[in-house]
Amino acid sequence: MTTQTDLIQYLLRLGDSALIQGQRLCQWCGRAPALEEELALMNVGLDLVGQARNWLDYAAELLDDGRDADHLAFRRDERAYRNLLLVEQPNGDYAVTMLKQFFYDAWHLEVLQGLSRSSDERIAGIAAKAVKEATYHLRRSGEWVERLGDGTEESHQRMLDAIPLLWRFTIELISGDDSETRLHAAGLVPDAAQIASAWQARVEQVFTRATLPLPAAPSYFYLDARRGLHSEHLGTLLAEMQFLPRAYPDATW
Repeated sequence: MTTQTDLIQYLLRLGDSALIQGQRLCQWCGRAPALEEELALMNVGLDLVGQARNWLDYAAELLDDGRDADHLAFRRDERAYRNLLLVEQPNGDYAVTMLKQFFYDAWHLEVLQGLSRSSDERIAGIAAKAVKEATYHLRRSGEWVERLGDGTEESHQRMLDAIPLLWRFTIELISGDDSETRLHAAGLVPDAAQIASAWQARVEQVFTRATLPLPAAPSYFYLDARRGLHSEHLGTLLAEMQFLPRAYPDATW
């Protein structure tokens, strides 16, 4: 593969992950446990959608095949998406949602901080702007994990139940591939091993304060979002998200 091909796939991974996580959060609209939480979730979701547009805009420019960010977001089929498996998982209860958000945020902030030092000025600029938002996202989700984990007997049990639902999908947060290795060697993206180490340290720190047990390291399994092999949940989510653009492809606002 060429460096540009590797970079396009990496940009799609960033953009798709932010987009799908933002879409999941927006599903809480009208359903959050409190009005303040609904507003906070929508703000985080909108932040992520905005970041997704920036990454997908750049990917579309590099692809240079007539597609734009909207086309990449709403016209691709499931197998063409490169988002993390973690973010496509259902919201579940509030413990599941906040634990998933925390796992993602702890990875996302480290990645963005590394990308802000990229040799590609476009990437560095997008990442530097997004770091401010991601810092708030991580602080908020981490505090919720601690609050629920070290809260009541009920909230603690819900966090315990949430961990096995999500933990195996974190394997993608701590494992790189040959493409990332090449991009790192070119100075474009951070070292995947350093991201993994920082993520693991952050999770251990928050789990300790939340009085939650840290599971053994996740192991590989048959799904692989880098190759478009997703869980059954992504197709259902995309059917909802893409309905209007696909039903009315020529519509404009």
